[in-house]
Amino acid sequence: MNLRNFVPFFDPSVKDWALEARLLRWLTFIWLFVGLAVLFSASYPVAMADFGDGLYYFERQLLWVIVGLIGFGFLVHSPLRLILKFASGLMLLLLGLILLTLVPGMGTTVNGATRWLSLGPLPILQPSELIKPFLVLQSAYIFGHWEQISTQQRLTWLGVFALLIVGILFQPNLSTAALCGMLLWLIALGAGLPYFYLVTTATTGFLAAITSISMRDYQRERVMSFLNPWADPVENGYQLIQSLLALASGGFLGVGYGMSQQKLFYLPIQFTDFIFSVFAEEFGFLGCLLLLMLFIAYATLGLLVALKATNIVYQLVAIGVVVLMVGQSLINIGVATGALPTTGLPLPLFSYGGSSMISSLISAALLIRVARESSEAQVVSLVERRLKLRQ
Repeated sequence: MNLRNFVPFFDPSVKDWALEARLLRWLTFIWLFVGLAVLFSASYPVAMADFGDGLYYFERQLLWVIVGLIGFGFLVHSPLRLILKFASGLMLLLLGLILLTLVPGMGTTVNGATRWLSLGPLPILQPSELIKPFLVLQSAYIFGHWEQISTQQRLTWLGVFALLIVGILFQPNLSTAALCGMLLWLIALGAGLPYFYLVTTATTGFLAAITSISMRDYQRERVMSFLNPWADPVENGYQLIQSLLALASGGFLGVGYGMSQQKLFYLPIQFTDFIFSVFAEEFGFLGCLLLLMLFIAYATLGLLVALKATNIVYQLVAIGVVVLMVGQSLINIGVATGALPTTGLPLPLFSYGGSSMISSLISAALLIRVARESSEAQVVSLVERRLKLRQ
């Protein structure tokens, strides 16, 4: 086996891929490289202040990128039917880890939420991030075979999905729980499930969100500060106000790469949830417009791949990945611009965090794999590929 086929940047088989797969591959790498550049700029001052090493966060992010790219290279060369066989087991494993974070003494609490499992003193694993691509795979399989599976199987997996959302809610992590709920709902909608189920589920999810907000003061305060951040500019509204100042400071062309002022200890968590604010300040309206165009191109290609796929499960996987990658990005940007209440969702391929980076690269690889196996793709066997390389 030629190991070069599993190195994403030096894969000689790319020329045999479908056009959509090749374009999605390059868009993913552009997205990743821009994200790393912005992370370097956003994290350098705080890393220097906290650790005396401005590259502290950037170097660790590079390690997670390497791990993610190994998984990326493996998945784009693996038949999706084989990947789907392992999806249920991996999803149940990660669900177990999510529930493990709720056990006293097992999870690590950061900023009031217990979402991480640790090795030693450092939180290294966030199972609620890692589970996202496998949730896409498993829900696509279940809803794609909805008419073929038994009632018991339907109820079992609906129960598993509900347990997942409840487990994430209890961490507490309302934003990720809401994203997973919307992801499941949209995949079910794409699968053509009866509208009665969809309306009932949407209503239940809405009531669950309202209940969670009413039970937790900090979630309610976030909603109120989103409506009027200047009512409490020192506490609850501070983060959003600093983000808006960064956006306004960027102007049309931005202040220049590395020249953001808000990242200098004014804007909190500037290299994770609010990294878009640093990007907007340094690259301005024009940079934001180009980034949104990248998202539009990615979503358009993803939906085109879904339309061309002849297998309903593959169509749903493509839809799910588009929702996960582009939808989550738009939610993150909506938070940074004050269009949505403050949440803890990272910007895919931008925000610092190993679990988010690996999850995003795995998701992108699944979409590219669907593109390769779509009706327009030309999947070349290993023997044919070797013969072409010798010519």
